[in-house]
Amino acid sequence: MINLSRRASTVDRPATSAESLRPFANPRSCTGADGHHARAAQTSLLLREDEFTVPALKEARGVMGHKYSEIAFTEAVKRVQQMMGSRAPYARREGGPDTNDWLGPNEGAFIAARDSFYIASVSETGWPYVQFRGGPPGFLRVLDERTLGYADFRGNKQYITTGNVIGNDRVSLFLMDYAHRERLKILGRMVITEAKDNPELVEQLTMKEYEARVERAVLITVAAFDWNCPQHITPRFTQDELVEALAPIRQEMALLRAENGCLRRQAAGGQRKPGQRRKRPGGAT
Repeated sequence: MINLSRRASTVDRPATSAESLRPFANPRSCTGADGHHARAAQTSLLLREDEFTVPALKEARGVMGHKYSEIAFTEAVKRVQQMMGSRAPYARREGGPDTNDWLGPNEGAFIAARDSFYIASVSETGWPYVQFRGGPPGFLRVLDERTLGYADFRGNKQYITTGNVIGNDRVSLFLMDYAHRERLKILGRMVITEAKDNPELVEQLTMKEYEARVERAVLITVAAFDWNCPQHITPRFTQDELVEALAPIRQEMALLRAENGCLRRQAAGGQRKPGQRRKRPGGAT
């Protein structure tokens, strides 16, 4: 089991603040001298400059894992890369032992913080289908280094993803952190179990505080993952993130209102009516 008690360097940052809601002054490009792949380590684009201090993260995010590229880079993809001039740097990264085929604490912490993700499957006719899945933060569980799971809530009863994976269990997950312009891609194989067939697994995956009807349990065996480029991600913030970020401003505004009210009362008490003379000590005017 992965210990999710502490968010590791992937997402180890101060809470979003009002100051950090602005984009980084000089966002890095997703292309560099060594190739077209994003230097995905430079993902703290919404942090202050003094918060941009995660060199290990920068190095880890800057290289596509061998296992992910092994799956994603088909011969057709490689030919396009060759034509566009990006094949050579990618080819250099494909040697050596497999990497990015098991989830570490960085990935586990990032996944645990998400309240939604997108999942793609392919139908028996070859058409892709992308579905949005949402729930409370952490509803997508990291069960171990190679296994994800979640309770599948009742939705619109189309069951397209459910039907697709019967014939082809390959799926692709896309997890977004819009506030910090980060995204995690995961390739895996999905197994679906009806709730009545494995109530113990459903119990393990269900978040009791979230009111939804669970129809089935979903397990995904991770084949590979990749941290992706932050370029072109428009920062967006959830209501909870905005409430947290704006809390100091609201507190300051409340203090200013209270101070302003006090000053108004003092000014009103010191004003004299027209023709009224100021009283001197002892009652003399």
